[in-house]
Amino acid sequence: MDEGRDPARRDAGRRTDPGRDESTEERADRQWQELLQEIRVAQTGVQILFGFLLTVAFTQHFQTLSGTDRAIYVVTVVAGSLAAGALIGPVSFHRIVSGRRIKPEAVLWASRLTFTGIVLLLATFTSALLLVLRVATHGVLVPCLVSAVAAWYLLCWFALPLWARDRHTDDE
Repeated sequence: MDEGRDPARRDAGRRTDPGRDESTEERADRQWQELLQEIRVAQTGVQILFGFLLTVAFTQHFQTLSGTDRAIYVVTVVAGSLAAGALIGPVSFHRIVSGRRIKPEAVLWASRLTFTGIVLLLATFTSALLLVLRVATHGVLVPCLVSAVAAWYLLCWFALPLWARDRHTDDE
């Protein structure tokens, strides 16, 4: 029998998960690659929005914003900056701990940073939408529209994945 397939001959680093035949290190490598792909998607959104936000303060129209709109702008820029930091954090984390044989731990911390970045991205997108709609329309529907979009983000980014996780995975 192939040594790699025989559960009795697996080394201590091997998992007994019936769905995959991979060592702890192989699993960490796979999870790291998956996480990097996820970060690439989120980073693009935050970088484009953050870059745009940085230019807004230098426009002529910015000088005419109300105090409330300026406060929303500051919150948006700070949230965008924090989101960028959290989403870029895993790259720095990996570079600093690379070669130390702690990839499973690195994956865990990078995953936490990524999740934090996504929450901050939600705050950035929502506050940016609030600012733009307040400036563009001055309408009473703005809070309703922003709330509806925020609910959509929450559904797509959190509720649906949590529902699928609960419905389609075992408790074990």
